[in-house]
Amino acid sequence: MPSLYSNLLQKLEEFMIKDEKLGKEQSQRAIKSSLLSGSLSMALCYIQRVFRSGPLHPQPRILCLQGSPDGPEQYVAVMNAIFSAQRSMVPIDSCYVGAHNSAFLQQASYITGGVYVKPQHLDGLFQYLTTVFATDLHSRSFIQLPRPAGVDFRASCFCHKTTIDMGYICSVCLSIFCNHHKKCSTCGSVFGQAQSDTSSTSDLKRKAPET
Repeated sequence: MPSLYSNLLQKLEEFMIKDEKLGKEQSQRAIKSSLLSGSLSMALCYIQRVFRSGPLHPQPRILCLQGSPDGPEQYVAVMNAIFSAQRSMVPIDSCYVGAHNSAFLQQASYITGGVYVKPQHLDGLFQYLTTVFATDLHSRSFIQLPRPAGVDFRASCFCHKTTIDMGYICSVCLSIFCNHHKKCSTCGSVFGQAQSDTSSTSDLKRKAPET
């Protein structure tokens, strides 16, 4: 066990050094996001294989340790993985060590019933991993786990892959767009004309009933 802990601490130290080095780089290009959707998909595939391997089903969990920002272009794939984990009753625990909160991980932990933690001091990262995330699902009901202040439920548009606050939703396939389109690029449904904000007052008046 001591060798296992020392190996884990060494890997965490290497992870923090790489993350700190990446954050201090003053390059013009933006920091690339991690392939969160692929990681969740691989974890869920492995869990399903364990489920089907024998009659005894364990209580699986997924722990996401992320330091890079979210990639809005992965929104659809990440949400599909989150809903798949929810259906399989697999909690997704999230530990985010980046500068800002991760909307993807917040939604993943909220939807699946996991724990989302953004450590204020990275010196105590190992304590968070051993006391919060290493606790089994049965024991979590007896301890007070940290709760996030809020969850960022903003979505990413399907046209430009950017995070938006308000947008247009296809009534057929629920695709999200930041601007009005004549046709849905996902399912091909034809949209109606968007109503103009400068409507005349005569159109807003109700016609008086005839006497």
